[in-house]
Amino acid sequence: MTAVSRSSAPLQRTHYAALLAVIATVLTAYRILVIGHLGIDLYVDEAYYWGWSKALDWGYFSKPPLIAALIAASTALFGDGLLAIKLPSLLLYPATAAALFVLGERLHSVRAGFWAGLIFMTMPLVSALGLFVSTDAPLLLCWALALIALLKAVDAEQGWGAWLAWGAAVGVGLMAKYTMAAFLPSALLLMLLEPAGRRWLRRPQPWLALLLALAIFSPNLYWNWIHHFPTFRHTAEITEVGHRGWHPGELGEFIGAQWLSLGPLMGILLAWALARSRRIGQDRAGRVLLIFILPLLTLVSLQALTGRANGNWAAPIFVAACVLIPAYFLADRRRWLVAGVALNLVGSLFVYHWPDVARLTDIPLTAKTDPYKRARGWTRLADGVAPYLAAHPDAILVGEDREITAHLVYRLHPRDYAAWNPGGRPPIDHYQLVTHLDDQLGRDILYVGNVPELPGMEPYYAAIEPLGKVVVPVHTDFRRTVYVFLLKGFKGYKPSAASAPTIAPAPTAESSTPPVVSRP
Repeated sequence: MTAVSRSSAPLQRTHYAALLAVIATVLTAYRILVIGHLGIDLYVDEAYYWGWSKALDWGYFSKPPLIAALIAASTALFGDGLLAIKLPSLLLYPATAAALFVLGERLHSVRAGFWAGLIFMTMPLVSALGLFVSTDAPLLLCWALALIALLKAVDAEQGWGAWLAWGAAVGVGLMAKYTMAAFLPSALLLMLLEPAGRRWLRRPQPWLALLLALAIFSPNLYWNWIHHFPTFRHTAEITEVGHRGWHPGELGEFIGAQWLSLGPLMGILLAWALARSRRIGQDRAGRVLLIFILPLLTLVSLQALTGRANGNWAAPIFVAACVLIPAYFLADRRRWLVAGVALNLVGSLFVYHWPDVARLTDIPLTAKTDPYKRARGWTRLADGVAPYLAAHPDAILVGEDREITAHLVYRLHPRDYAAWNPGGRPPIDHYQLVTHLDDQLGRDILYVGNVPELPGMEPYYAAIEPLGKVVVPVHTDFRRTVYVFLLKGFKGYKPSAASAPTIAPAPTAESSTPPVVSRP
């Protein structure tokens, strides 16, 4: 019987690996079809990251550089279309599922590895993020690869390969998102709790692997240093630690977001497993998985209680969670796993096709009922601004905020663009960090904003000419509206008050057909 078991093991592994690959391929292909079917534009962060990809650097205002490099590689091969920009995430999530297959097999069994990959590919978080390119996609893959490499390194008697792989995965992960740093204390805790890990701490390999990770990450550190650490300041500002008191309600929202991210039934199984953590932690596999769930989950929960925490800030816990659930429930509660995956699939199909469901059931899509509204109307809005830019090709395009600027730059490819930032205030986005108007005296500016007047702008220009208004109806209660101005003869951020500008009368024509371009 032992001989048969050994001979059948490779066949079983091949079977489950092939089945997971087929499922991941089908789900990915289906998500590509859904993106086209929804008729959405780029989400603001996607347009923002695309702009970064056209000016590759070692860092950006709010994120490390890996996402920009991935988009640059994808668009270099397939052009600047919607799918090419989203392709990195579409490919990296199946790669993470494959890594979870390996991780589950190593810690428990081939079947557990298959279910880990399947749960990951069907969980609502991945179903939602799979439609958009984001920094979470490379982060989760690097987290999974780093955990696999760490286990191989700790279990090895000697050698460098696994340790260097671990250092490389951590370093690349840090270049994807700073959340990767949370891997390090969990890794140290794992090594301290195991005799083999404690022996390795007295050897040079793990420390040199850590130096490799820092070496990979060091260009971003240098970029932050020469730019006065904007990414670190931005991260500190959005967390708001210690500045808002205690907020149990936000902690409840965060925990609820984790439950929904994993799925209703899968979330219950994870909570059940965590409630049994003392028992599960008695064996090595359970201890490893809990070490890579509980510390980060606790840390971000405290962040939610005392400051602010987005639902995806603890996303790496799902790498271990997707293995923990089948490892400890597959034997006696397989039906729960089947039901959980099925429920997640039905839920994702419902969300993907909600506009179709709404049409079939005569439910009007509105600002409150359309989950994709933030990715609608931007192409038509930019096309409405295009005639103004064509009429003034030498003007510098300036958007009122990051959202407007990102979409206009992506669609219109202006010759020059910049952000408006008088007063030397700290930058609030990448445009303010890397673009400047100080050396553009005398230039005209095509300003696109959300308000019909520009109070306080007069001292900076020789003349201000309102050009028109662009209105793009999206739903009956939701439209995108911008006002376009030609700001003539920029006088600098500290102009002389000797000469007052000429202000032309504002246009009055309006219409409601999409897009509407109103001119004086």
